[in-house]
Amino acid sequence: MENILAKHDLAGGYCNSLTTYSRYLTREVNIGDIALGGHNPIRIQSMTTTDTMDTLGTVEQTIRMVESGCEYVRITAPSIKEAENLANIKKELRFRGYNVPLIADIHFTPNAAEMAARIVEKVRVNPGNYADKKKFENMEYTQDAYNAELARIYKKFIPLVKICKEYGTAMRIGTNHGSLSDRIMSHYGDTPRGMVESAMEFIRMCEDQNYYNLVISMKASNTQVMVQAYRLLVDTMAKEGMNYPLHLGVTEAGDGEDGRIKSAVGIGTLLEDGLGDTIRVSLTEDPEFEAPVAKALADRYSKRSSEHGVQSFESPANAPTPNAQRPTYSPYEYNRRITTPVQHIGGHHHPVVMIDVSKENLKDPYFLSAVGYNYSAGLDKYNLADQACDLAYLGDNLPSFSFPGNLKQVYNYQTWLKLQDKNNCHPLFSLEEFNTANDKDQFLNFVEVDAAQLTGLEINQFSNVVLILKTSAVHGMAEQRAFFVALQQQDIKVPIIIKRTYQNADADHLMLYAATDIGALFTDGFGDGVWIDAEGQNLSLINATSFGILQATRTRISKTEYISCPSCGRTLFDLQETTQLIRSRTDHLKGIKIGIMGCIVNGPGEMADADYGYVGTGPDKITLYRGKEVVKKNVTTAYALDELIDIIKDDGNWVEKV
Repeated sequence: MENILAKHDLAGGYCNSLTTYSRYLTREVNIGDIALGGHNPIRIQSMTTTDTMDTLGTVEQTIRMVESGCEYVRITAPSIKEAENLANIKKELRFRGYNVPLIADIHFTPNAAEMAARIVEKVRVNPGNYADKKKFENMEYTQDAYNAELARIYKKFIPLVKICKEYGTAMRIGTNHGSLSDRIMSHYGDTPRGMVESAMEFIRMCEDQNYYNLVISMKASNTQVMVQAYRLLVDTMAKEGMNYPLHLGVTEAGDGEDGRIKSAVGIGTLLEDGLGDTIRVSLTEDPEFEAPVAKALADRYSKRSSEHGVQSFESPANAPTPNAQRPTYSPYEYNRRITTPVQHIGGHHHPVVMIDVSKENLKDPYFLSAVGYNYSAGLDKYNLADQACDLAYLGDNLPSFSFPGNLKQVYNYQTWLKLQDKNNCHPLFSLEEFNTANDKDQFLNFVEVDAAQLTGLEINQFSNVVLILKTSAVHGMAEQRAFFVALQQQDIKVPIIIKRTYQNADADHLMLYAATDIGALFTDGFGDGVWIDAEGQNLSLINATSFGILQATRTRISKTEYISCPSCGRTLFDLQETTQLIRSRTDHLKGIKIGIMGCIVNGPGEMADADYGYVGTGPDKITLYRGKEVVKKNVTTAYALDELIDIIKDDGNWVEKV
């Protein structure tokens, strides 16, 4: 397929359009019988967790993955013997009628990669450890010395490229934030730019050999870093005339609701911008549970494409003019939009959570436990959980009990006017009501506006106002983002709560959609609050999802974060069981990040963002980390968690569970 990017400028800076859905058109790459990129659908993949030498176990798990929706299956090949056994796995799958393309996952072992490239349809290499070592050393390079290192890597890498060319094997150049080489770290720092350059070095080597059968990824456990790196990669590739397809994923996302929300924030933000040709949701669960989540994310955009058309670089006629799209913020680094605070909303205050409780039994204070306020009848008081919402919308309904003092009540304007006691109660206006109202709250007013109402909106007149920004557009995130950008262009600093409404969405889809739509805006620094409107869903889910989005975007930390890998054939202990055990004893440590890694590949590097680490380093042996520093080596598994807790206590970061 022709590399058309050399002739075009990206109107959105790193994507086709910032205001309409327009999928980024990439080079088509054939992986077995399933093509990737170009105009093909977004493809789904996952990775086995079995021992690669267990041929039948790996085959059985692969079949379960295919049945759950996987179009590609990745299998680890830590040494040449596992690489050789891929032939047996492939033979058995074909015998059973499964032609799913297989991908060999390679770290540290070029000889295994070269063997696997002769057998499977695709190999994944990590530029951080294919030819480099990682010892967390800072090294100084002259330009000549740096070029000499590149020449050394070229010599080690090119044999694989030539084999891939000969056998028609595709390659993923998969950069991971946590496993950047010491060379890259020393030259570019622990940054999205370092991630991009790590991949670009290998891409340029491939192109030097006229090899273009490439897929690129920029994975991180920090969603902000991940999104910034992918955007910067596209921008960098476009400037060099490249348009390779993108594999999206948040690495070490964790399990359960946290893993799904975190994955949707990172992957969904990029899908909203039209980026991404294949995705993998990395959960610390059995791999067959990953594909349905990934498919739910991808299907949203296939429907959007068919309903609204897909713009590409070949047909940009309907896109807004480039000057109108150029962002007023940097999409490559996080900066929160500057706002003037109103009460505790906006400014430097953490984002707030608003919940609609108007349909609840307002005679019963116990329902508030679902949003973080646990009522004790004996003491007639509320105990606040770490995830206690900040604002409760009651509409036109009045409670028959006293609300907790920390929870502000929001009423429709006409109902608010009739309240005898307006203490801690605030009005919600339509724009028309606000413009004509004589009686307003002297401290805090909420005004609901549609993102499409921007034209002619006199926002400068607002005083003590927080906007509730809603949208009914199919591509609502982009419409709301355009609203924020317009405010920045006019230097209007009113705080904004982002509201999204979901009808008939089940619990799983609600989490994924809200995390995508709202998380994408918070990733770009937009938003001072969250309001998920989902009639019929229970309050606990809505509340947890709201806080989960803020946690995943690193804009409000309300619980312990677990950076746990999804397991693979390298794993040295039961990751699911161990993660749950560690969670059961540490999940009250608000703001602490704990990395749980099955092997050294996903060890100190991959959990670069964690405060503490629990890493498998051998059979029944765990090494414990404080950040990237080894604290205790080869601890017997039975004692490892107690030892980890002792390290946290020694640092003064332990609190007893209530």
